[in-house]
Formats: sequence, structure tokens, C-alpha cells
Amino acid sequence: MKTLDYLHLDASAVSKVSTALQQLLADYQVFYTNLRNFHWNIKGHGFFVLHSKFEEMYDDTAEKVDELAERILMLGGTPESKFSEYLKVSKIKEADVTSCGNDALKNILDTYGYLIGEERKVLALAGEVDDEATVALMSDYLKEQEKLVWMLVAYSTCDCKEK
Repeated sequence: MKTLDYLHLDASAVSKVSTALQQLLADYQVFYTNLRNFHWNIKGHGFFVLHSKFEEMYDDTAEKVDELAERILMLGGTPESKFSEYLKVSKIKEADVTSCGNDALKNILDTYGYLIGEERKVLALAGEVDDEATVALMSDYLKEQEKLVWMLVAYSTCDCKEK
């Protein structure tokens, strides 16, 4: 018996979900590395706040990488494990050494904008095939990330008159 037999999910139906999760896995792996870059290299006035925040963010991203890989396995797939393969398919590109907080935050916000869009697509695909566990996983990610984006935008606002 296969895991899907016990989950009452059809392998052919969830194959698109698994493929979409593979894309997210690659994207998250590159994002994780970018966050490490920002954490290691940040300088300037916001160092203490950003250094700590970037560490929190890469720890969270590492957890998501594990959750995505495990979900792919539950759906009958095999998660990619080669970074060379992640770099080939990821829509997120490796960031150069970045020490400016504003540049790092811009990259992070752009990345979350992309990830949120992709997670909404996965959520829709999973909903079409009654894969409620993947729907819940994506919903949890979206809830957390939408709040984080709001906070990062608030932190990045330089002009107190700006709304």
C-alpha cells in the first residue's frame, strides 16, 4: 500500500500539487540562502533589529523547506535535494552580498510578493483535488506572511507622513 491509499487522495489528481510544491521547495531553498546572506552581511543603523529578524526569518524558512519536502513525500513524490537543481528552476535568484538594510528588505518584500502569489496557486490546485492538508499548509503560510509583509512595509517606511 502507498501513503496516498490511506490518505484517500488520487495520485494522478495530486501530481500537479506535488509539482507546484517542488517549485516552492526550490524557491524557498534559494530564499533561505538569501536570508543567510542578509543576516551575515547587514551593516548600519538597523543592524541589531535586522540581524535578529533575518535570523528569525531564515529559521522559519528552513522549517517551511522541511514541511514542503515532507508534504511532497506524503503526496507520493520525491523532493529534489540538489541545490544545483534548485538554482535551475527557482524563480528567486541568488542575491549578491547585501549589507544595506533597505536593499535587503526590498529583496525580501519582492520575494514574499512572489511566494504569496505561488502559494495562492498551490492552494487553488490543492482545493480542486480535495487536498485539504496542503490547503491548510498554504493558508497558514499566507496568514503568517501577509502579517510579516505588513510589518516589513511599516518598518521600511522612511517618511512618517507616508501612509
